[in-house]
Amino acid sequence: MAASAPPVADVLRDRFEAGAVTAAPEARDSIPTFWVARERLREVLGYLKAGVERPYAMLYDLTAIDERNRTHREGEPAGDFTVVYHLLSFERNEYLRIKTSLDSGALSLDSITSLWPGANWYEREVWDMFGIAFSGHPYLQRILMPKTWVGHPLRKDHPARATEMGPFELPQEKEDTEQEALRFRPEDWGMQRTRAGADFIFLNLGPQHPGTHGVLRIVLQLDGEEILDAVPEIGFHHRGAEKMGERQTWHTYIPYTDRVDYLGGVMNNLAYLTALEKLAGISVPPRAQAIRVLMSELFRIISHLVWYGTFAQDLGQLSPVFYTFNDRERAFGIVEAVCGARMHPNWFRFGGVAQDLPHGWEKMFRDFIAYFPPKLAEYDRTVLRNRIFRARTKGVGAYTTSEAVEWGVTGPNLRACGFEWDFRKRQPYSGYEQFEFDIPTGQHGDCYDRALVRVEEMRQSLRIIEQCVDHMPEGPYKSDHPLATPPLKDRTMHDIETLITHFLGVSWGPVVPPGEALGAIEATKGNNGYYLISDGGTASYRTRIRTPSFPHLQMLPLICRGRTIPDLLAILGAMDYVLADVDR
Repeated sequence: MAASAPPVADVLRDRFEAGAVTAAPEARDSIPTFWVARERLREVLGYLKAGVERPYAMLYDLTAIDERNRTHREGEPAGDFTVVYHLLSFERNEYLRIKTSLDSGALSLDSITSLWPGANWYEREVWDMFGIAFSGHPYLQRILMPKTWVGHPLRKDHPARATEMGPFELPQEKEDTEQEALRFRPEDWGMQRTRAGADFIFLNLGPQHPGTHGVLRIVLQLDGEEILDAVPEIGFHHRGAEKMGERQTWHTYIPYTDRVDYLGGVMNNLAYLTALEKLAGISVPPRAQAIRVLMSELFRIISHLVWYGTFAQDLGQLSPVFYTFNDRERAFGIVEAVCGARMHPNWFRFGGVAQDLPHGWEKMFRDFIAYFPPKLAEYDRTVLRNRIFRARTKGVGAYTTSEAVEWGVTGPNLRACGFEWDFRKRQPYSGYEQFEFDIPTGQHGDCYDRALVRVEEMRQSLRIIEQCVDHMPEGPYKSDHPLATPPLKDRTMHDIETLITHFLGVSWGPVVPPGEALGAIEATKGNNGYYLISDGGTASYRTRIRTPSFPHLQMLPLICRGRTIPDLLAILGAMDYVLADVDR
């Protein structure tokens, strides 16, 4: 934190009277946490965004907790639900957690969409999942669940498994109701059907369109070929990943994380385990940290290769996708040799990784390090320097740094605006502070600069991988912490207590002490964070997944207005989202 910035606790104490803002006990992640009276919430958030020195300019995340089944709530008010706001100050390099408590009979808060436009989808999600309303919201409707859904899935009394519900039935009456619910009504979104005697066109792009890269529906309001407005409809990929986090044990949930950003592989594991290890107080040995970095950077390259080839294909250039996918296969060969699986290896574990690196791993990586740079140079000539590619991307879909921060943009899309911010550098984790690499940035925040940044990131990832190969530490590949590793087998035959500990740790899984922690990393598409709450059991009480693709896609209407449909496809391709990362 900058020396000239007073601690936020002092700032809030001086600004607000007792009872309006109350400091919470220190959390496991050491993020400053405060309880705010619901009637003062918007005032406090507005002050933190614009009133304090070195403000908390980004609404990083907004979610809720159903507290009704929770046992360990020491130092907390006795409400039925808690709404949690995570803010981020770039100038302080600090997160801030603001909470407010609600009773079941008064589940409503003032909307903060006038403070942060990016709060729109987050508030809709909280309404959808928990039934908490936000007065003043421009369109408070379901966002992940179908409009006809009954109940709020992340409440504790909502079924967690299909076996807890009756058999699915689709009589004709219900089918007609579901079909009618899909009808788009422009008036619901404040749109007009006509202007000056001319009719607007409303066009469905998707949900089955190659340019949407998955099941995404975008309803476009067109005046001729010009896009006047766009309404993204998401949720088609929603699988209840956060709900599943409440029913799986801490350990058995790891494979589920692989399926969120399904192109990011083990990087999903790393975000989850970063939070869990803070929560459990587990230290990761240096070798395990370096192995995690090695595999994460390889998956960053793998993810960017998919983006590179498909983006060129979106703009009409067919050949590059075959070459980039061939390189991806080479990288997957290394992943398979190390992890035993390819796209979803779920290979990271509490306190380390599943196994040590196999014999011959160095040669595989050195061969890839020698092979890949000439291929990137070839793609630069073929794609980035292609005059049609440049014409389709330069000046298209541009936004400023301030707009990006307002909407919660992170990762390459933020750095393309010229903002040199990378969480591997600013808030190092897993030993990233020991590696030398540059932070690529753009200047214009358009589709072309977003492409330049990602291409250069692959080169920087290769630098990090080479440093891992050259300086891999010796030592254990996992922690000896009792929550991470069962007692040694030879000890289980000496005393019954060790045998019991071994049995329970393997069969039930670790019991994590009560508390809360946020773990956030620089994932392939931006900041990926897991906010975990333990009630002192073998499973998470609340698992919140903050993904980069969710706020990025929310920004789509802003940056496509005034453009044409071909421009929209360029914008979608340059954004580099994954719909499972949006919907979870």
